[in-house]
Amino acid sequence: MELYELALRRAGAPDLAEFQRREGLPPTGRADAPTWAALLPWLRGYREYRVVPGDNYTRIAARFGTTVRALITANPNQDPLRLFVGQLLTVPLGFELVPTDFPLSYELLCLCLDGLAARYPFLTVRAVGETAYGRKLWQIAVGLGPRRVLYNGAHHANEWITAPLLLKFLEQYAGAISENGKLYGFSAQALYQRCTLHLVPMVDPDGVDLVTGGLREGDPGYAEARTLADRYPAVPFPQGWKANLRGVDLNLNYPARWEQARENKFALGYTRPGPRDYVGPAPLSEPETQTMVRVTEQLEPRLTLSWHTQGGVIFWKFLRMEPPGARELGERFAAVSGYSLEDVPDAAAYGGYKDWFILTRDRPGYTVEAGRGENPLPLEQFDDIYARSLGILTLGLAEA
Repeated sequence: MELYELALRRAGAPDLAEFQRREGLPPTGRADAPTWAALLPWLRGYREYRVVPGDNYTRIAARFGTTVRALITANPNQDPLRLFVGQLLTVPLGFELVPTDFPLSYELLCLCLDGLAARYPFLTVRAVGETAYGRKLWQIAVGLGPRRVLYNGAHHANEWITAPLLLKFLEQYAGAISENGKLYGFSAQALYQRCTLHLVPMVDPDGVDLVTGGLREGDPGYAEARTLADRYPAVPFPQGWKANLRGVDLNLNYPARWEQARENKFALGYTRPGPRDYVGPAPLSEPETQTMVRVTEQLEPRLTLSWHTQGGVIFWKFLRMEPPGARELGERFAAVSGYSLEDVPDAAAYGGYKDWFILTRDRPGYTVEAGRGENPLPLEQFDDIYARSLGILTLGLAEA
């Protein structure tokens, strides 16, 4: 699906030509540069607007289908009672920003982060690393509290549905903070004051782009991935792709009994770069895993949650290590989600981010295998996955 289709849907236009007519553009039906400039607000979720005579927040909100509260939140340094002609305002548009029924490519991720930062300026968005192909790894922070937690998603390319899951939670949480509302029964403001949430929603943006269609034939990395996939013809391409574009399974690349992970996967035939289960030439050989280790060491979070699919289970131990409080909190996660709390099967028990975190920190770290079926899970499952995940995501803030 093309990004402009999402923008047209939000704008209520049946096709590009009609959208162009509404915007006063030549109705060519092609997504040229001027058309893209007009479409972008519908993807970023906000406009930049200059005040004209007679404007006030109520009139501006009515014109753009938003609310006065949204305007106040997006413009924290502006006095709504002292507007002046020519003043530049950020105007959130009146729809939920994070799409839950559209594939989340890396480009769309960046647009969503731009929009969330504009709508909620108390969020901090920064690049903390980049892949071998130049896509950035983004970290988002929200909160004032000294207790830090770190959530991550999309370590695996065909588990990309976990990235919009985390972004949707961030959007709901930020909205509750701005409205002094509640999140899963908890005061959002109290959570904001108590804890600082850090998110890395897409650890493997290169691989995600391959699976979601953001990377296409002719783009850098596509031909290389196709060649690697040919070594493993039993794995469907591209939907079976789990690895980064260098063919390394990122959640097997951490220094947590990595040698055992290598032995296990080599025994299954995954002995060289490919679409899945290759552990890499050495622990932390990949820029993505190096970034996650560096971010974790800088933050020293009290708790980590790694979101994967599928199976409806929560893994909480590494080897025989049981961090203090981890079982009890894991049982609460299981109770609110309906997922089962389980030990990791031996074949998958080594080399993961959660494993490394528990091994080196002895603090609670969890891998949540959300949803059920075959990866990549269809977006039709998103609502159920989110409903089951909301309690875990919120309790992580409340109990860290």
